[in-house]
Amino acid sequence: MPHIASRYLAEGPRVGIRHFTYEDGAEFTARAREAKDLHQPWLFPPVSEDAYTAYARRLIQDPAKAGFLVCEVEGGGIAGFININNIVEGGFQCGALGYGAFAHAAGRGLMREGMNLVVGHAFGPMRLHRLEINVQPGNAPSIALARACGFRLEGFSPDMIYIDGAWRDHERWAITAEMRTSG
Repeated sequence: MPHIASRYLAEGPRVGIRHFTYEDGAEFTARAREAKDLHQPWLFPPVSEDAYTAYARRLIQDPAKAGFLVCEVEGGGIAGFININNIVEGGFQCGALGYGAFAHAAGRGLMREGMNLVVGHAFGPMRLHRLEINVQPGNAPSIALARACGFRLEGFSPDMIYIDGAWRDHERWAITAEMRTSG
């Protein structure tokens, strides 16, 4: 029986991860509009086609970024997204994660599965050594995801990132390739 190639970079039992495409704009923006109450005040993904095109262009063209859509294996619908930003090579081999679940997928464990796939891809084919997550202290679901995926709390950064009109405090969570292989 011939092997059929997956459309995903990595695949688990319920989700696969793949890169963003420009053709994903209509579904992504519709899901982002549906998830506005879930995301805000933490996150502001693009909700218009033009904003999505600019967002996707940065993820597709900038070598310091890698964007991944978390898609349900059954049906292929987009459950969420995980981006690796500020990728630094050389002696660092690290990147900073940003992510969001869409409303229909929230609380179902799909993002946990997707995050584990992205971390495996980052430490495997991308050859990164360290990933960081910076999350606002009140964002309990995001902190729970970081913790569930093996990230450790490393510190607190006051006034770290400008979001929604103000400089926001963030907790710093991180994982290294060695932490991943040691369990």
